[in-house]
Amino acid sequence: MTIPSLQDGIDKAGSPVGLLWKPGAEPWTPEVVAREYTGWRQEQAAWHEGVALLNLSHHMYDMWIEGPDATRVLADHGANNFERFAIGQAKQYVPVTRSGHIVTDGILAREAENRYLLSGIPAAQHWVQFHAEQGGYDVVFETDASSAFRPGGGDPKLFRYQIQGPLAVELIERVFGGLLPETKFFHSTPVTLDGRTFRALRHGMAGQAGFEFIGPWEHAAYVHEAFLKAGEPLGLIQVGALAYATPSVESGWIPSPVPGIYSDPELADYRKWLPLYGIEGQRPLSGSCYSPDIENHYVSPYELGYGKMIHFGHDFLGRDALLKAKDRELRQKVTVMLDEGDVRRVLGDGADPGFVLSYARHRVENGAGDLVGVTMQSASIDPVGTVLAQTLIEASHAAPGSRVSIAWGEHPGAGTDPDADLGFPRIRGTVHPSPFNQHARTLYRRNA
Repeated sequence: MTIPSLQDGIDKAGSPVGLLWKPGAEPWTPEVVAREYTGWRQEQAAWHEGVALLNLSHHMYDMWIEGPDATRVLADHGANNFERFAIGQAKQYVPVTRSGHIVTDGILAREAENRYLLSGIPAAQHWVQFHAEQGGYDVVFETDASSAFRPGGGDPKLFRYQIQGPLAVELIERVFGGLLPETKFFHSTPVTLDGRTFRALRHGMAGQAGFEFIGPWEHAAYVHEAFLKAGEPLGLIQVGALAYATPSVESGWIPSPVPGIYSDPELADYRKWLPLYGIEGQRPLSGSCYSPDIENHYVSPYELGYGKMIHFGHDFLGRDALLKAKDRELRQKVTVMLDEGDVRRVLGDGADPGFVLSYARHRVENGAGDLVGVTMQSASIDPVGTVLAQTLIEASHAAPGSRVSIAWGEHPGAGTDPDADLGFPRIRGTVHPSPFNQHARTLYRRNA
């Protein structure tokens, strides 16, 4: 039986938006780990006030890229600076199409001179592998799907545990018997625990310092237990799937931009190469901000805040388009803090709505009801006391303190005027910077 391709799905649906638009789609949360351990509110508080343990072992898609052309294929199809990329360092990989639209980022770690690990949502991995195969690059690939899609089930190849929060350093000292070596942000250092060797990646989330520990799965249970035991006196809290999905809203990372791959005729072979039942064909679009034109859902890396990562000192696919876009006025990434009273009125029928998580593209309007932006992810942040929405907004409304309204609802899609007034309730909000957390904006990348 022939496996249907992404292009097959688009053809059958009539358009890319016809395939992807799914009103009321359930928001993604990590697989395998419990939805809550002590409750999402306490788990969010842990990385703000104490110390939290997050298990990232199951939802990451890993792809190792190795060979004489490993650096070249990544540099040819990514906007990052590869002239300054140390072994043991990680970067947010920024692949773009020839039109300068993001494909979807990933975390790229350099493990050796000619060996890299690309992790995260598998759209970037697919992009690199396709172009490597088509371009005849001298590289080989090894992949490990997330636990929800790993063929035959089984365990991951790697464990990933994050330790975050104001007490993270104290916990790490307890586990390893002292401070870890001074490590720059997004650089890693080898560590040993009772004869078991793995790596500590200097990381942070929601403005809090911490590390991500990565190593062979055979050591996973031992390392996990060591953190739990050492963390008991500090009130260590494990973070479940609900709370885990929310710190990106504070940290300023947008996790689900639409890959800019659906409309370019030159990418027809790529769409035929991609399976329909992969991330590119199944990650849904929904919300009140509907457009039948998929290109209206594309985003520039500049809009995502990746401008500082773009390096024009080398040639890469999309370079010319990014040069042209560099001085254009594009939407800006901001955080909209929703008015608590409106959140309770619209989402909770006057009461506390509890946990809110949405990746819906909701209309963001000015006082006259004009469309000025779109939400990318919205979530309850209990330490803040309301819902925050990561938003792309026109520069004229991006100043902190600007007042906007969000149309909260689900446009049905094709057959209904995209601009029809469907009576969606409005939730008022105030524009804040992104990242929302001041420490995340100003300090924790200062020595990157």
